[in-house]
Amino acid sequence: MNRLTNPVRKGEELNSKHLKSFLLEHHLIKDEKSELNVEQFANGFSNLTYLLHIEEKEYVLRRPPFAAPKRGHDMGREYKVISNLNAVFSKTPKAFAYSTDTDIIGAPFYIMSKVEGLILTAKEAKKRQVTANEFKTISNTWLDTFVDFHQIDYKDANLEDLGRPEGYVERQVSNWGKQYLKAATDDVPTAQKVMSWMEENQPRQYDHSLIHNDYKYDNVVFKDDQWTEISAILDWEMCTLGDPLMDLGTSLAYWTTANDPEFMQQGIQSPTCQLGNPSRSEIVQQYTLKSGRQINHLTFYYVYGLFKIAVIAQQIYYRFKHGHTSDPKFAYLNKASELCCLMAWGAVEKDGID
Repeated sequence: MNRLTNPVRKGEELNSKHLKSFLLEHHLIKDEKSELNVEQFANGFSNLTYLLHIEEKEYVLRRPPFAAPKRGHDMGREYKVISNLNAVFSKTPKAFAYSTDTDIIGAPFYIMSKVEGLILTAKEAKKRQVTANEFKTISNTWLDTFVDFHQIDYKDANLEDLGRPEGYVERQVSNWGKQYLKAATDDVPTAQKVMSWMEENQPRQYDHSLIHNDYKYDNVVFKDDQWTEISAILDWEMCTLGDPLMDLGTSLAYWTTANDPEFMQQGIQSPTCQLGNPSRSEIVQQYTLKSGRQINHLTFYYVYGLFKIAVIAQQIYYRFKHGHTSDPKFAYLNKASELCCLMAWGAVEKDGID
């Protein structure tokens, strides 16, 4: 068993017979009678990700969660992104095949390569006893790759139709607010205050680039424990065209530190809490230096990132509460959502990100 995988959760199994026929049709295996072993990646809270072992090969399958809203779980979009990026950006998994035929496994899905290397979760970092000096290298490599990604010419990747960068910030503020209200299960006055503040304090002018929307340590694969190279970025489901500083804001929201309240360190468990990692302000300074972008409205971008995480947590909790998923790690995400809103409002009150 891979350290990041578990047996497939009950109710989230794949139809092996149909899946092997699909793999044969796309020349990924030689015999549909070959034995197929399936494991499920334990990390992550959104799209379901499986590891397929067959004919001494390994593939990764991605599909939407069960009973998930369509928004944010478009497998065709995710497949298009990585397929097109394969030609211009080496740090992308290889895309093999995509299907909209729900008769195969019950939902649209795609198959991509399994990227060898290290995924640095909080648990993995502690297990490896990663040192402060190593984290200096890790954070620098992570940030260099982020800056490189934002410099991709999306027209060269034929992704100019991926989104509408004009008006992106305004749409995001509006849409995430609507999604929160739709998934709300508790009365959280702070969420309303954060939504109103973002509406009034959003930037009106900004750059346009490809943005990943979920760029953090456990969504990249380091080549090895020298930590000087990233082999691939994972989880492309929210990639679009927009303001790269919105992307940075989301990453800063995931960048919990040892100085953050205990509830944030527990709610967003990240290796960034460990010694050797830069502060959020230091990340901003380095990003500015490496990218050449001037960063205004910094508090807005950080607050937006925290609120987006709050909405995602609330949406997952909504599915859990209504019995659409049984994963026990979802049971307290409503509280995590509320805490993210409290952290966001605290940033507004002090007009700072640390």
